Amino acid sequence: MLKRSTRVGELTPEEREFYTLVARAPRVNPFGEERIILDRKIAGVPESTAPSRAVEAAVKRVEVDAVRMEKEGRLDLRIYKGDDHKLVSGVITFIFFYRYRKEFDRLIKAQARAGEHQIRASFLKEAISGLETMGMEREEAIRTVEGCYQLRRAYHFIHHSLVGPSASMIALRYRLWNNVFTHDMNLYSRILWNRMEDFSTLILGETGTGKGSAAAAIGRSGYIPYDRKKGCFKESFTRSFLAINLSRFPESLIESELFGHRKGSFTGAIDDYQGVFSRCSPWGSIFLDEIGEVSIPVQIKLLQVLQERVFSPVGSHNEYRFKGRVIAATNKPVERLRTEGNFRDDFYYRLCSDVITVPPLRQRIEEDKKELVDLVQLLVVRMVGKRSDELTDMVLDVIDTNLPKGYPWPGNVRELEQCVRRVMLNRSYHGDEVQVAGRTSQIPEGFGDLSRGELSAHELITAYCHMLYQKYGKFEEVARRTSLDRRTVKKYVVEWQERLDGEEE
Repeated sequence: MLKRSTRVGELTPEEREFYTLVARAPRVNPFGEERIILDRKIAGVPESTAPSRAVEAAVKRVEVDAVRMEKEGRLDLRIYKGDDHKLVSGVITFIFFYRYRKEFDRLIKAQARAGEHQIRASFLKEAISGLETMGMEREEAIRTVEGCYQLRRAYHFIHHSLVGPSASMIALRYRLWNNVFTHDMNLYSRILWNRMEDFSTLILGETGTGKGSAAAAIGRSGYIPYDRKKGCFKESFTRSFLAINLSRFPESLIESELFGHRKGSFTGAIDDYQGVFSRCSPWGSIFLDEIGEVSIPVQIKLLQVLQERVFSPVGSHNEYRFKGRVIAATNKPVERLRTEGNFRDDFYYRLCSDVITVPPLRQRIEEDKKELVDLVQLLVVRMVGKRSDELTDMVLDVIDTNLPKGYPWPGNVRELEQCVRRVMLNRSYHGDEVQVAGRTSQIPEGFGDLSRGELSAHELITAYCHMLYQKYGKFEEVARRTSLDRRTVKKYVVEWQERLDGEEE
């Protein structure tokens, strides 16, 4: 327990040191190493303590000290000035965030189920009143509520939608958090919290890597104001994120899908129609998927919207202001598109306030084998509605048995998702046949030519066993496919590998 100050409205040096750590915690990226170190310091636990345990220990220690401060009548902003006032304000925010985090989480889940209908947050009336009791002005208390809701949403969508312990996924989650709150939460909360619409984002990555999930995590984590009269937030985060796949529409309809049209503006326009830019709320984001597919004329129109923040529906001269944020994605190499003249430089420079690359699945698995386990667990939960170790183990066993060692997952997470479904249906999956066929092993030069009959029967079966082992990675699987016993297979594989090693020397 910290030493009590003998003067009302003044913190002790020990309290200042401790509260400096506490006040900083909510402003540090939770997906970075700095936050882990900070939680351990606040909790006073060893460096070996797991991050999740360190967080809970830190919260408990701050709560205990908050109870002490409340009993002493010192957890009140009105009695502090200067730096002490800022520190106590940070502590109150920390306490508020963790006291109500489960309520915020329930609100997020309920809002996800309700869709566009805003859910009343009945607990916030009491929460705001509690902040005012601790000396916060009403406007500051409401802003604290809005900020905590945004923090909790961002953590929820980034943490649960983009799983995996690999280094590249840790880096991705870190980047996404910064995309929402910038690298400096203090700067964000003072200046930028309602000014992020001009920060466009370009997401790169192969097909099926999860660019849409990354975009949704950003789009559903933006600032949403609280409506004190209605007792709910002014927008559902499900409505604040709008996605459109531009490759789905012919050139003649893309402009209408983006900006809308007026009745009679072209053949088939039998009614007025609102495009995504019209439907986007002031606190929302638009996700333009497959941006590399759009033509130069469409790029020019989008560029004008990004620069001037206004647009006009097809067939109308009226201008409407766009207040949302733009997130775009492509699976094509942007450098090549720009070099070939298919992607305007000025358009690129308006999109690239931040450029985020989602890593391919093969890279993630190479970095950490547990990546595959975590992803399969997540996909099983999404498909059946709950965790099932039985289904997860079945999928992993089929992958381990049927797929070649080092299988590249050319369809990335999207392919893995279909793999899980196919295993549930047939208990079988053999990968992308085109990719597997293209990876058949060849007998190395210097060991004879099969077509000219230069291999003996012993060499042929030895080479064949080695080829199968390279593909499946298990002596048992090779034995099953060749009708040989495991010990014989291992002998042949080792023998051929020794020949290869000797040839390399």
